[in-house]
Amino acid sequence: MRSYLFVPGDSERKLEKSLSSGADCLLIDLEDSVSLSQKPAARQLTRDFIEAERKKQSADTPKLVVRVNPLGSDMTDDDLAAIVGARPDGVLLPKSESGAHVQQLSAMIAVHEAEAGIAEGETEIHALVTETAKGALNAGTYEGASNRLKSLSWGGEDLSADIGVESNRTDDGRYTDLFRYARTLTLLGAATAGVEAVDTVYVDFRNADGLEQECREAVRDGFSGKMAIHPSQVDIINRVFTPSDAAIGKAKRIVKLFDEAGDDVGVLSLDGQMIDRPHLRQALKILERAKSAGLG
Repeated sequence: MRSYLFVPGDSERKLEKSLSSGADCLLIDLEDSVSLSQKPAARQLTRDFIEAERKKQSADTPKLVVRVNPLGSDMTDDDLAAIVGARPDGVLLPKSESGAHVQQLSAMIAVHEAEAGIAEGETEIHALVTETAKGALNAGTYEGASNRLKSLSWGGEDLSADIGVESNRTDDGRYTDLFRYARTLTLLGAATAGVEAVDTVYVDFRNADGLEQECREAVRDGFSGKMAIHPSQVDIINRVFTPSDAAIGKAKRIVKLFDEAGDDVGVLSLDGQMIDRPHLRQALKILERAKSAGLG
């Protein structure tokens, strides 16, 4: 998936509008964008919204993932009790501080799947892993945590508050070294766990050029998608994270070369350049991104 759009779980209007945003995934939020007093209403509205979309069974429906409240908030289980039975595609865990947190969430989800008559493991997990200092330092602990785990993402705003920094960006708009380090840890943690790495939100939603630059850097560095806080950001994210025809064509040629050479080959030549197994893995990733974007 390329684009992940946050939508407040307590706004029926925004939920309905988000369906036409073009986002590959809607992150229906029960955490930061919902006040404490509105949590019960948001849970019910989110459940009703997901159930309505499941009844439609439309191929155009984006993935529906619910951001629950963090473990330790005493609200996570209430969130799961409300939404798991509606069959969301997944749950986004905020402020995850280790692979053990994903294991704990997986066990909690399994209970609610059983109660709803849903096959165990049907509900995916996505984790925000750098929203606390402890979480950032434990980004490498997600390998083997759960078969449900599909992606790791990072966040700079909560991490700023946890550390107490004045700003997480320099005067020219780039992340400071501390936050680029958290970003790097997320990439390495996702690669170690064998899941997708998803880039964080770009909060200046009126700055299209800044968003595009950050998207291009994310693609360059190995992120598969990016989170969005406003529908206007979705088209840019989708465009930049969709592989070009040239990239797809080259990837197909690399895969074909290795298929024809057999399993016992190490290094091959393409257009006068040496290519090896890492190039093949990168080519397969490009083709997977193309497939998720609806391209051949």
